[in-house]
Amino acid sequence: MKFINPKTDYAFKKIFGSDQSQDILISFLNAIVYQGETVIVSLEIIDPYAPGRISGLKTTYFDVKALLNNGENVLIEMQALNVPAFGKRILYNTAKMYVNQLKLGEVYPELRAAIGIAVTDFIMFQEHSKVISQFTLKEDELLLNYQHSPLKLVFVELPKFNKTLEELTNITDKWLYFLRKAPDLEVIPASMSIVPEIEKAFTIADRVNLSLEEIDDLEKREQFERERIGALELSKAEGLAEGRVEGLAEGIQIGEQRGEQRGEQRGQINLIKRLLQRQLGELNQDIEARLSQLSSEQLSALAEAIFDFSSLADLSSWLETNCSNLT
Repeated sequence: MKFINPKTDYAFKKIFGSDQSQDILISFLNAIVYQGETVIVSLEIIDPYAPGRISGLKTTYFDVKALLNNGENVLIEMQALNVPAFGKRILYNTAKMYVNQLKLGEVYPELRAAIGIAVTDFIMFQEHSKVISQFTLKEDELLLNYQHSPLKLVFVELPKFNKTLEELTNITDKWLYFLRKAPDLEVIPASMSIVPEIEKAFTIADRVNLSLEEIDDLEKREQFERERIGALELSKAEGLAEGRVEGLAEGIQIGEQRGEQRGEQRGQINLIKRLLQRQLGELNQDIEARLSQLSSEQLSALAEAIFDFSSLADLSSWLETNCSNLT
């Protein structure tokens, strides 16, 4: 057996967001959000495309989105790279999901809590060693939960999870081990196969069950992730060097930080351009100019959409829909 890597967005969506994945997602959410308690008994996996219902809200894509049996909404993002403002992006997307619940004529009591879950392949919180961190609104001094608990943010930092197979003691451990170690395994461990939902997740992740088209798509996306990491690291180094020069005038630390940020941005833009050229052919000057104006968040969204484009017209349409601020 050879399993696809659930830490890639394509594999994560296939395992947790497919039509046949409801029981898998229920088990995963109960394990991660509710410490293994059976709080969620049913859910509906819904379209992860989330247009802003209110004027001015950005269009958003999630990896997985679901409506729970208690009326709460949950979104999950699998993030391999630590991109600028990722924490703010999760908060924004969760808040927007909360706001977008009400249709015309509906009233505030009908609002239900929104849960945003970020599974990261990097460390976000250096100040503690917890793998799973949960944040809600609380009173500053008494630490009382806000009465209506409208938002909950859950961060799962996979690099902090270092248990071996023999050390797994509960279903939360087993799901975390699946996310970290699935591509390194050749068989389904006996201690994990006793959980039907995890065994099913392994079955979906088994490459032998993928079509040739799915394998081709997966390999393209994996290559893209490798190239993106390399491009960002190179651009960070170049930007850091530029920042050190500027830092002589404005302070070394500030200069380095600004240079690194510019380097990351430039690396993302250059990589996106190369992938688009490989997919669609030469880009005209207008499109190149518009790409150069994209924010880091917009570049990340475009990276997810690239493999769905078949022509420059598709790219232009995407830019018009998702980047209306560009001229």
